[in-house]
Amino acid sequence: MLSIIGFATIITIVFLLLRGRINPIIGLVLVPIIGALIAGFGMTEIGGFFTNGIDRVMSVVIMFIFAILYFGIMQDAGLFDPIINKMIAISRGDVIAVAVATVIIAAIAHLDGSGASTFLITIPALLPLYKRLNMSPYLLLLLVGTSASIINMVPWGGPIGRTGAVLGMDPTELWRPLIPLQIIAMILLIGMAIILGIREKRRIAKMVETESASIEAAAAYELTESQSASELPKKENTLARPKLLWFNLLLTIGLVGMLVWGIIPAGFVFMIALSIALPLNYHTVDEQMQRIKAHAPNALLMATIILAAGSFLGILGGTGMLDALATDLVMILPEFIVPYLHLIIGVLGVPFELVLNTDAYYFALLPVVEQIVTSYGVDTVSAAYAMVIGNIIGTFVSPFSPALWLALGLAGLEMGKHIRYSFFWVWGFSIVLLVVAILIGIIQL
Repeated sequence: MLSIIGFATIITIVFLLLRGRINPIIGLVLVPIIGALIAGFGMTEIGGFFTNGIDRVMSVVIMFIFAILYFGIMQDAGLFDPIINKMIAISRGDVIAVAVATVIIAAIAHLDGSGASTFLITIPALLPLYKRLNMSPYLLLLLVGTSASIINMVPWGGPIGRTGAVLGMDPTELWRPLIPLQIIAMILLIGMAIILGIREKRRIAKMVETESASIEAAAAYELTESQSASELPKKENTLARPKLLWFNLLLTIGLVGMLVWGIIPAGFVFMIALSIALPLNYHTVDEQMQRIKAHAPNALLMATIILAAGSFLGILGGTGMLDALATDLVMILPEFIVPYLHLIIGVLGVPFELVLNTDAYYFALLPVVEQIVTSYGVDTVSAAYAMVIGNIIGTFVSPFSPALWLALGLAGLEMGKHIRYSFFWVWGFSIVLLVVAILIGIIQL
């Protein structure tokens, strides 16, 4: 009976999230409570399950709040603008160089873990160049989205934060083994950008030939640094603190170093860094409060979702629903599949992005699969890595990604055409990363 109620609870949440009928916070809080009541548990017991669940995710919540605020302020202060402008200028109208520069610019822009800010920075800056060179804007979206997805493995990114909440682990601990994979992934993506750039160059040449024009006329366009800077969002320019560039850079490098070192909790690291960066870049209390207010909605949204997930996981775990569901699923599935279920889900991670949103994948599917495969001796973290790596690259081909809709609006593109253009490149790239992760020992068979 517990497994039936647990399954019904999870399916109900997934259905409501997919249909857009309910806010994720409401679904993650109310539906498990109803399920627990039907299973015969009283509100006092449910309150205890809630407390246990919240205790597991509190450190994740603290880290998210201060990480989003810190990197938002670094974006405001213009820490990444000079690098972005230089990369645009260096590309100077060469199609292949532009494709490679797009990957690097998107990686830098996504260091704050926010998809919305990444697209707001990269698309207005690069879209005019793509149009001038007759490059497909769908290539721009593919490269920016894939690059951002790789960087999204950072602990203040959504997927690793959600995984940490599910496993009851510090996201920074989950991230450290992924750093080599991120480096390899960026190298592979640059290689893919070169291949796509060559393909795009041939397409443009063929198109220009058909139109009896000269390909050199399109390729000769040179973008100056002043032009590239003018394409950046105005907010970045008005709030920039160029005189503090080197200090902000050293502070950020020190922050990342402390996260990798791991001698103090990640949330505390971001709290200290924010307390240093905020008054240094914005001297008056009013300015400081304006910066906090500007980024507080993103921080609050992620924090509330993680807290709601803590409640959900605490109740499902405390009532025994997860254990019962995992046990019964093992009895149903063919025995030879069960020990490799995490790998199968990982391989299908990108297609799952088309039918499940991020919350449903990490808060409904991941706990069940993890519970099943660990009973066969699979390491908990290894199982989680397989599902994260297989899925995370597909973040920005999902119609459930609000940031992607923003990107489509900025570029004037269509969702269907974007999925058709990008899907198989993204899926293939995610499978390659899974293989790499196995070869370097991140995922253990």
